[in-house]
Amino acid sequence: MPADGAMAFTRIAAALQWDRGRWIWLLLILLLLGAVLGLGDNMSALLRYDRTGIAAGGWWRLLTAHIVHLDAHHLILNELGLVLVWSLFAQDYDAVEWCAIALSGALAISCGLWWLSPRVVWYVGASGVLHTLMAAGTAKHLANRAWDRWILLSGLCAKLAWEQWGGHSAPLVILDAHLYGAACGFAVGAALSLRTAIIRQRSRA
Repeated sequence: MPADGAMAFTRIAAALQWDRGRWIWLLLILLLLGAVLGLGDNMSALLRYDRTGIAAGGWWRLLTAHIVHLDAHHLILNELGLVLVWSLFAQDYDAVEWCAIALSGALAISCGLWWLSPRVVWYVGASGVLHTLMAAGTAKHLANRAWDRWILLSGLCAKLAWEQWGGHSAPLVILDAHLYGAACGFAVGAALSLRTAIIRQRSRA
């Protein structure tokens, strides 16, 4: 039945948080990341986090490094991660708040690499910012006392702990970026959740 199929698709879209036009924004982000990769190696070298380039005045690299990828495989992995994070957390913040979270995470990761990980000469990829988004969503679920809050928190903490102390990263994966991104995301998410709680309390008063 066409109607039943449409209803099933609608329910799936709602469960994945692709409804209400959200899928358009997700698609645009995925296309943007693909377009940046398609610009070639010269543009990648211009946009990536590079200590020498930043020291020479290329401050834009602090932000643009997080939309550049090594190759199509690297891009697809990060895009799949974005789809997963989107499906878990998209409705937890509005568009402005998500932009603030992502930008804060990008800056925090780049500054963390600059000040705390001086051995990292260059860096590209969205995985650090994905950890920012994941941590911010987890903070919101904790604030809202969602049923999955402890699952999300324990899973995120276990992943970071494994990476920092027990795991083995793939070549060229900068695990410190995940840690810095998650720390920033949790802090910003907690601050936004507290702000929302204060606004609600004042409106009730």
